[in-house]
Amino acid sequence: MSTRTTRFELKMGKSTRVAFGETLVELGRQDPNIVVCDADISKSTMTHYFAKEFPERFFSCGIAEANMVGIAAGLASCGKIAYVSSFSCFVINKGFEQLRVAVAYPQVKNFRVVGTHSGISIGEDGPSQMGIEDLSLVCALPGFTVLVPADEVATRALVRLATYHDGPVYIRAGRPNVPIVYEPTQQFEIGKAIELIPGDDVTIIAIGLMLAEAIRAAELLENEGIMARVVDMHTVKPLDREAIRKAAEETGAIVVAEEHLVDSGLGVRVAQVVAEEYPVPMEFVGIQNTYAESGKPQELLEKYGLVAKNIAEAARRVLRRKNKKC
Repeated sequence: MSTRTTRFELKMGKSTRVAFGETLVELGRQDPNIVVCDADISKSTMTHYFAKEFPERFFSCGIAEANMVGIAAGLASCGKIAYVSSFSCFVINKGFEQLRVAVAYPQVKNFRVVGTHSGISIGEDGPSQMGIEDLSLVCALPGFTVLVPADEVATRALVRLATYHDGPVYIRAGRPNVPIVYEPTQQFEIGKAIELIPGDDVTIIAIGLMLAEAIRAAELLENEGIMARVVDMHTVKPLDREAIRKAAEETGAIVVAEEHLVDSGLGVRVAQVVAEEYPVPMEFVGIQNTYAESGKPQELLEKYGLVAKNIAEAARRVLRRKNKKC
């Protein structure tokens, strides 16, 4: 467990897409077997760092994500550690059939896909480029591991772990700079959630940029005498079932917060575990059955209910249900 409490200042760090790009270069220096495929947006996904230093291992596939996935699957099948990257809405939505047939079905072990510009925090580019269905699609692919880092520290650690993971991996990254949640010494393990803040009244399970909002929500709740546990479920697949069961049993109420459609994201997966292991009242903070619009990232997060005050209110609602049940 982290030694952090709710009483600390979240300092702004780099975006997870930048942390991904920088880490990929570091890994490329260490392992000549790593190759990268790009869909003509490397300056946005930050794979241009890798292209500049290792042009012979960088393949520009044009604006053709489906073809790019197929090329990378072939490289990975030949023994390379293949990374592909594009906006999450492009590489997952357009490349889904190839991810299914060329990667998931044959279980290509060395295939890694990174979707950047995920969620509505992409901002002004608008709904056509906002990846809000990606987690549901990738989690539907058998054998895929799905990772959602919350800050630059988590991104660096999870990219390193993903590189040598046994099986295909999807990493979800974002466009805006995000607060630094973790100390550089924090240890990560695929499939193991991290409890950042202890609490016995309610558990907030969050991913991505929503983790910082969950921490802020916990502080708001603490001012009211409500002790909220905050858990980073950075691995969306496979879930840490034990952490979820423990949270349900020990706090009796759970809120899930994600920058994704609530109908098909992390919350649905957590709810399945809760139903099987230890049923308790739940609330879900996320995108509610709609596409967003173009706007400034923070304004969009506030409009669509993805900030600390919304998480805190969800916690109050679930606690009322918990107390009524008691």
